[in-house]
Amino acid sequence: MKKKSVTIFVVIILVASFLRLYKLDSFPVSMFGDEMDVGYQAYSVLKTGNDYYGNFMPLHFHSLAEWRTPLYIYSVVPTVAIFGISPLGVRLPAAVFGILGIVAFYFLVSEISKKYLNTDYKLLATVASFLLAINPWHIQYSRAAFEVTELLFFLILGLLFLFRSFKNGKLLWISALAFALTPWVYSTAKLFTPLLLAFLVFVFRKEVFRLPRKYLVYAVCALALVGGPIAYSTVFGGGGQRFSYISVFSDPTIEHEVGVARDIDSWGNSLPSRALHNKFVIWSEAIAGNILQSYSTSFLFVDGDLNLRHSIEDMGMFYKPEFFALLLGIVYFFSRKADSKIKLFFLFWLVAGVLPSAITRDGGNHATRLILILLPLVFLISSGAVFLSKNRVIFFAYSMLLLLFFIIYQHQYWVHNPTYSERWWHYGWEEAVEAIKSVEQDFDKVVISTADEPPWIFFAGAYEYPPEKWQAQFPLEQKVTLEGFGEVSHIDKFYFGSPAGLQMYDWGKVLDKEMLYLASIKEVGVNLIREPERTPGDLVLLKSIAFPSGEPAFYLFTGRRSDEN
Repeated sequence: MKKKSVTIFVVIILVASFLRLYKLDSFPVSMFGDEMDVGYQAYSVLKTGNDYYGNFMPLHFHSLAEWRTPLYIYSVVPTVAIFGISPLGVRLPAAVFGILGIVAFYFLVSEISKKYLNTDYKLLATVASFLLAINPWHIQYSRAAFEVTELLFFLILGLLFLFRSFKNGKLLWISALAFALTPWVYSTAKLFTPLLLAFLVFVFRKEVFRLPRKYLVYAVCALALVGGPIAYSTVFGGGGQRFSYISVFSDPTIEHEVGVARDIDSWGNSLPSRALHNKFVIWSEAIAGNILQSYSTSFLFVDGDLNLRHSIEDMGMFYKPEFFALLLGIVYFFSRKADSKIKLFFLFWLVAGVLPSAITRDGGNHATRLILILLPLVFLISSGAVFLSKNRVIFFAYSMLLLLFFIIYQHQYWVHNPTYSERWWHYGWEEAVEAIKSVEQDFDKVVISTADEPPWIFFAGAYEYPPEKWQAQFPLEQKVTLEGFGEVSHIDKFYFGSPAGLQMYDWGKVLDKEMLYLASIKEVGVNLIREPERTPGDLVLLKSIAFPSGEPAFYLFTGRRSDEN
């Protein structure tokens, strides 16, 4: 690269790094449950070599809610060793892989442009990497402990070395290794990567099979040795359990829906009725609806993912001006004189990239599962932007409009989003556990409410509870009856449950001076920060934990009565 190109490239990477690393320890506002789970799994591996269920160096990590793909958790082990189970400890690898992905994307676009497109490859690669660097979708997932930035990095790496291997066959095994690692990172790759590899081998068969046979053998060995274990674990272990739960094919409401439709149908249970109303029709409608929703302007440019961990409220996954560049890029790219193979490649990527999400129940606007289509969309938007650059006035106006929406996004992210999304990020759990740690020595029993989110992983992670004890006395398997609480789980003096059928004003009957209780606002129902005088007389309010908005999240109580009373 020439000096000017290098300077621009370095500036892009610095911008990308700033947007992903600045205040990473406090934005987003808290570690949500999955982040805490990643952190404690990594901590458990660091201390014992096992996941927190006691499985040694697993191929899939057994978590409370599912079996997790392993590579991101293993990637987090070094940062957890340095920073502990903290936002920085669990998020830093996602940010780093996000930055590395932008670097790799520059070289991928450059490689494709040089080989297959009659265009200024440096300009297109520069625009593409810059647009990815400032992309809301990519920034959102680079700033939390999501696996998908690591997935995109290995996917880009696999493609980059594949295209380079057409001239230098020695690189093919590196491509195969990178592709084989993608299912280790995130489950959508378990479907997408095999489809992509089959497509690439078929479409680029001349380029692939003219390579020396030994390089093909090396690549196949890399795929088999690295991809084989995760494939086996998915099929025969617990790795496929999550999909069986979220798949459209396992939706328990379908049978009832079919029955109701046939009952209403004037044809009754006849052959025409069965042909129109059956699970295959419903599955097809659900999948088609998800695909259309995935490419809707509502998801991509207006509302985004309604889960505020996945996007910003009332903002799409892309900036609104990019809609026009996308339309222009589609027309410009697919109508231009270029190798039809590369056009087929991007078309296939756009179609196959939505399939893993489309076959899940809420897959139409699930930004995590849909992130596979981010890169081809950025490429097409970049193609449109490069076309606009032919007219300096229009390009300047477009750039200023894009800058305006970037500023709006940044304002929303740093100023408003912490309040809007505070509950989505499970704010308060870390603060609550720290409050417990500061006073627990004064109490015989500590009870943590189950009225909010399942508390076990928040307690284990925020407390950094010794993993060897957690594995030996796994609390979900330790059940006892606690007076006033019914059957609860526990580990040592920590109990997990809520007062059975009692309102706050009756808790004094079950809480004594030797018992500490962490209560959720959901079960208190009163703002004791604003009105502390409403605290029942037989309870002592030790601490209130508030959301960033100032609204209460948790309360820490003890009783006034002695245990003998």
